[in-house]
Amino acid sequence: MADDTEDVELDFAADEQERARRSAVIRHPLASFFHLFFRVVAIVAYLLSDWISENFASCFVLIITLLSFDFWSVKNVTGRLLVGLRWWNQIDEDGKSLWVFEAKKASRDNNIGTEAEARIFWLGLIICPLIWICFFFTSLFSLKIKWLSLVVASISLQAANLYGYLRCKAVGEDGQHADSFTGQHLLQRPDIIFGIL
Repeated sequence: MADDTEDVELDFAADEQERARRSAVIRHPLASFFHLFFRVVAIVAYLLSDWISENFASCFVLIITLLSFDFWSVKNVTGRLLVGLRWWNQIDEDGKSLWVFEAKKASRDNNIGTEAEARIFWLGLIICPLIWICFFFTSLFSLKIKWLSLVVASISLQAANLYGYLRCKAVGEDGQHADSFTGQHLLQRPDIIFGIL
């Protein structure tokens, strides 16, 4: 009796290579570009501000405008496209301010970015405020008070987006309502911050 089964070679390496290729592809190149563009240009403008203009006011306006564009684009566009997170504030009928944090459920049908895009998003969101914090200490110790005001404004814009998206990620992972989330939750769950890198 002859054996009708034939030997089939399973190529697990090809599956892994295909999975790696899909995770490295950038689906939203324009959103990925603008996620980093405004914040990097603002940092470069700050570093080159002595060469750009002698006028502090024009440098201040340029950098704050770039960071405002960055805040808007990250909050309203790249957060949704690259990682499926969004946050906003709304006023209810009683006049109370309500903060809403959302995390889109991952599925095959949704248009959330790839792993490479998520890494670009989170690294840009975390590293740039750290750079501005370094600028804070350099302007503080060099007693450049007018530049210190610019750096504080820059840190506040960058930190607001970072905090909002960390809350979105924590709420999305835990499935809890945003009202039950506190700042201590981030300290108790360092995997929320370090798990994204």
